[in-house]
Amino acid sequence: MTDDIAAFLAANGLPPSAQSAVEQIHAPLADWIAAQQAGRTLLVGLCGAQGSGKSTAALVIRHLLEAKGLRVAALSLDDLYLTRAERLALAQRVHPLLATRGPPGTHDIALGGAVITSLGRPGLTAIPSFDKASDDRRPREAWPVFKGPADIILFEGWCVGAVPEPSDALDEAINALERDEDQDRVWRRYVNDALAAYQPLFARLDRLILLKAPQFPVVERWRGEQEAKARAARTGPRVMSEAEVARFIQHYERLTRAILAEMPARADALVELGEDRELKRLSFR
Repeated sequence: MTDDIAAFLAANGLPPSAQSAVEQIHAPLADWIAAQQAGRTLLVGLCGAQGSGKSTAALVIRHLLEAKGLRVAALSLDDLYLTRAERLALAQRVHPLLATRGPPGTHDIALGGAVITSLGRPGLTAIPSFDKASDDRRPREAWPVFKGPADIILFEGWCVGAVPEPSDALDEAINALERDEDQDRVWRRYVNDALAAYQPLFARLDRLILLKAPQFPVVERWRGEQEAKARAARTGPRVMSEAEVARFIQHYERLTRAILAEMPARADALVELGEDRELKRLSFR
């Protein structure tokens, strides 16, 4: 590991053990992305379930690409959440479960499209920023500013590139949340219909990378481990209890399972992870 990467990992609070992921996953992905760029703005989607390491991957890949002299902008789907007031209004109008950020229908996709368009042009672009501690979007004056045009835009998120399920797949509840709190299927149908409205934005992706978890129960464990570390350190947004984590992850379960089943066959780069997030296989189409 070079001194530059070691310093970068330390500066971003990443342990030396992250070196393995840099060498086996992030560096090959950065080299592959750089080879695709070819003198135009390249929009790269990075999809991965909760706890899969997609935010760290985006951070490290951006650094590696910038070290190659490329101008790289990063946008997270999380930063496109509707404001808290907008989600509460949606919850009152459509279904109470829409107050919880995360599933399709709780993002401002028009904002995301406008930001991506702006990042590909000369000039300054304010990139949205969401504060999970207050569960609300930060004021515009607090958004980071990028000077374009970007050579590469990294767009990361848990359902970036996902496609809607067939309507009849929604009939059967897959967990307690759906069974007890969405008995009439209004929420899951709304989420699925909203995802259909995300497709024009996802169609703009030039390349799609999937960090693939082995199976959904592993995702549950990864998310639980994240929250356990936050509880131990007493850091981050309001820390959830084990019961709250278990309920929260059920908002993501249906689409996460669908992504794990169908996206590997069409992702341009597939990173297959083991139960401890170790690399099992990296392949490119």
